[in-house]
Amino acid sequence: MSEPRARGPLPAPRDPPPSDVVFTADFTSTAQWVAGRSWAYPGGGPVNPGDDKLDYLVSDADYSRSGTFRATRRPDGRWNTGLLTTEDSEEGFTVRTGDVLEARVRLPRETGAWPAIWTWRDGDQEIDVFEYHPDNQDILEFTNHVRGANHYLHDDAVQPGAWVDLRTEFGRRSVVWWLNGTRVFADGRGVGRAWHAYLIVNLSVCAGGYHPGPLPGTTEMSFEVSSLVVRRPAVGGAPLGTAAAHGPGTAPAEGDGEPRPAAG
Repeated sequence: MSEPRARGPLPAPRDPPPSDVVFTADFTSTAQWVAGRSWAYPGGGPVNPGDDKLDYLVSDADYSRSGTFRATRRPDGRWNTGLLTTEDSEEGFTVRTGDVLEARVRLPRETGAWPAIWTWRDGDQEIDVFEYHPDNQDILEFTNHVRGANHYLHDDAVQPGAWVDLRTEFGRRSVVWWLNGTRVFADGRGVGRAWHAYLIVNLSVCAGGYHPGPLPGTTEMSFEVSSLVVRRPAVGGAPLGTAAAHGPGTAPAEGDGEPRPAAG
């Protein structure tokens, strides 16, 4: 049987659309991340008791470089803990106004664990993508420290050991948080036009002032980040893949990274 002949010239190949992803976390990369020190801790660390933390930051790759952030009990009562930051790294990546961060995270099970993804620069500029404490089993904490807003989200999907998909939009006029594809909080405050800050991913250990400390028999705890990307919308337009990223019925407003109802 003969093949039918094509009518007309074949279409020219199309170049794939440019990606709006500007940062894909490779926790093994020493160019992207610095391990075991942060200027969010006094003197860069290794301890921060004034923030109710038992942390003793370590640069040991076993505590952070696999994407599993660990903490282990020390003989002196503190805990060796894993932390990675883009501050002082070779690449020096900063999140900027309008960026969108997406991460997939396994929450810890152990009482006293205090995982977080957050931003920091020059003693301030902190936006908490999330914080979690297993003693409040179904609560995620979202905070804009830049302009003073926070929210405690109760959700059945939030449980010790659960995997959750997080999305934070750092809008000029509103920071917006999403959980598992659903928009859950918009603070109406935002970060302003010129905001930028470094990323921090870490597992802290509570000292007992704000939340219970570790149980006596606990010697190790962990949480995991299986993926983390930052997207940057095109100037004067929406991020590529808007419909898939935001779900039906929403679209980002121009210039501020904040979702608005899509035009009908």
